[in-house]
Amino acid sequence: MGLATAIIFLLGIANFAINGAVFAGGHPLFARLPAASQTLGRRAALVSEFAVLFFALLLSVKGWPGYAWAYAVYTGVNAAAAWLILNGKV
Repeated sequence: MGLATAIIFLLGIANFAINGAVFAGGHPLFARLPAASQTLGRRAALVSEFAVLFFALLLSVKGWPGYAWAYAVYTGVNAAAAWLILNGKV
């Protein structure tokens, strides 16, 4: 396991924490959704987050360490969007 793979893995943990914080934040848009839609939305978000993490890890292990930079940018955009949602800017 290389450094790029370790970085992607740690950023993946951060992305899952960000998703958890957004869903636990109690945004009014989420509160208006029916319970079934909230559950489905959470699951879809976690599955898509896992897919992005899985393929970034797979590509870094196969010799494409540049994906660590791409995943870092993805994490930054994710964090910025979460900050906007959690602070009521959106």
